[in-house]
Amino acid sequence: MTIRRWIPELGAGLEHLVVHHHEGAVTAHGLVIGDDEGARFGASYTIECDSAWHVRRVVVDVAGGAHLTLVADGAGNWYDEAGAPLAALAGCIDIDLTASCFTNTLPLRRLAHVLDRRQAIDVAWVAVPALSVVKASQAYTRLDAERVLFESVGTGFQAELTVDAGGFILRYPGLFLRTE
Repeated sequence: MTIRRWIPELGAGLEHLVVHHHEGAVTAHGLVIGDDEGARFGASYTIECDSAWHVRRVVVDVAGGAHLTLVADGAGNWYDEAGAPLAALAGCIDIDLTASCFTNTLPLRRLAHVLDRRQAIDVAWVAVPALSVVKASQAYTRLDAERVLFESVGTGFQAELTVDAGGFILRYPGLFLRTE
């Protein structure tokens, strides 16, 4: 079991994460308390991955608000809770929850062996607390053992992430800072 916590670099909030590694799977349970453009929210999430860190299921619940369940086959096909295909997310392997620092760890772990070269990926990008979902293009490149360049390809945004040996973020400049 792995436990991590992050706080926002600006404003108030907290992300608490517990990751369980069990035979053939990884399950992450997180709780986020934060602000989105001045609106306070609390949300919980569960992300289930296979042993290679391919996302297989995501459940997000906003306290007093929205609920989202997404299911993936690990090969880029996504489905809603009822099993209906979500063609708009075709090709996405990873999930990116805007309120979670942890979701950057998913592609870092999955792509660890090839991050010495820039890796462009598509992700199912979930805005929290609204829980709207769109396909987004991102890229990761390892700069050295402790730093990874993150790029939001569509927007031109870049950030130099500081990471630990397990691919967990230590610092995401302007957004998240690990507390332990």
